[in-house]
Amino acid sequence: MTGIPTHKELWGRAEELLPALRERAARCEELRRIPDETLRDFHDAQLLRIHQPRRVGGAELEFAAVVEFGALLARACASSAWNFINFLSHHLMLGMFPPQAQDEIWGASPDVLIASSFVFPAGRARKVADGYVISGRWPFSSGVDPSEWNMLAGLARLDDNAPPEQRVFLLHRSQYQVIDTWFAGGLRGTGSKDVEVAEQFVPEHLTLSVADTKGGPTPGSALNPGPLYRMPVFALFPYMLSGVALGIAEGLVEAFLERSVSSVGRMTGARIAEIQSTQIRLGEATAYARASRLAQLENCRDAQRKIERNEVPDMKTKVRYRLEGAYSVEWAVRAVDLMFGLAGASGLYESGHAARAFRDAHAVRQHFSFNTDIAGTTYGRVALGLPGDNPTL
Repeated sequence: MTGIPTHKELWGRAEELLPALRERAARCEELRRIPDETLRDFHDAQLLRIHQPRRVGGAELEFAAVVEFGALLARACASSAWNFINFLSHHLMLGMFPPQAQDEIWGASPDVLIASSFVFPAGRARKVADGYVISGRWPFSSGVDPSEWNMLAGLARLDDNAPPEQRVFLLHRSQYQVIDTWFAGGLRGTGSKDVEVAEQFVPEHLTLSVADTKGGPTPGSALNPGPLYRMPVFALFPYMLSGVALGIAEGLVEAFLERSVSSVGRMTGARIAEIQSTQIRLGEATAYARASRLAQLENCRDAQRKIERNEVPDMKTKVRYRLEGAYSVEWAVRAVDLMFGLAGASGLYESGHAARAFRDAHAVRQHFSFNTDIAGTTYGRVALGLPGDNPTL
C-alpha cells in the first residue's frame, strides 16, 4: 500500500480484519501475546500508524480515533485491540520527543513497535553528563515481546537538593530484560510482562519530562505542529485504553441481537425476544454502552478543540477528563455484566465469546486509570479548591 490513507480507508481495512481477529482470539489467549499474523495484518493495513505524524507517513487522525478504532477491534479480540492502541499511542508520544529521538527511531523503521510501562515509582534515574542512568523493574509492559523499544517511566533525580522529576525514558530492547510474569485472568493475549533494567545509560534526547506533556508545545511539536503532539497526555491517558472496554460491551450487544431475534430458551422454550426481563436488560446494557461511547468521544474531541485554539485545559477540566474516563469504563463493564447474564449457562463455556469478554472487560477495569475512587477523589479535591494529587496533570 502506498500513500497516506484516509480515515474512511483505514476504517474499512479495520472492519475487514474483524473475522480473522475473532478466529484468532482463542489462540491469542493461548499464546499470551498478539499473534504474528495479526501484527502483519495491522502493519499491512497501516493501522498502527493512525497517530503517527504525516511527515513520516502516518495518518495523523484526530485523537478520538484511538477510541473509535480500539472499540471496533475489541469487538473481535480485546487483547489484540489493547496491544493495537498501545502501539499507536506510543507513536503519538514519540512525536512529542526531541526531533533527534524521532529521527533515530523512525529513521530506522517507521513501522517500529514501542512498548511501555508508565509506573513512575518503578524506575529510579540519576542525571549524568548528556543523559541519565536508570534502573528498575516495571510491571505490565503490554506488547513487549515484538517491540524494539520501550517507554519506561521513572523518577529522575537531577541533584541531591531537588525533588525527583517525573520523566519518560526510551530504552532499546538490548537494554532491558523481559521477565515472563503474564499468567493473567483477563487480557491474556496482551503479553503484559515485567521489564527489568540495571544501570543503563539513556541519552538526554531519548527522554521526555512529564512537565512537557501537560498541554501545549512539546519538544517535538515544532517538527510536528499538529494538535496531537500538543495534547495533555496524562489528562487524556484513560482514553488511550478505554475504547477496549467499550468495544467488548458493544460487541456483546451486537452478537446478542443477531442470535436472539428467533432463538428460544432451552429450559422453557419461550422466545428470548419476548421475555420482558431480557428486553429491560438489553435496554440497560445499550444505555450504559452508549453513555460510555458519548463521554469518551466528546472528551477526546473537546480536548483537541481546545488545543487547536492554543488553549490548554485547566486543572478542573483535566481531572474531569480523568473522572469521566474512569466512569466510561465502569459503564462499559456494567453493560458487559448485563449481557453476560443474558448469555445464561452457555456463557460459561470458554469455547464461546462471552466468558472471554467477561474476563477481558474486568481486566480492563483493573487498570489504575479506571479506578473510580481514585479518579473521584482527584476530581473532588480540585473541584473543592484543594490541591490536586496527580502530579502528571
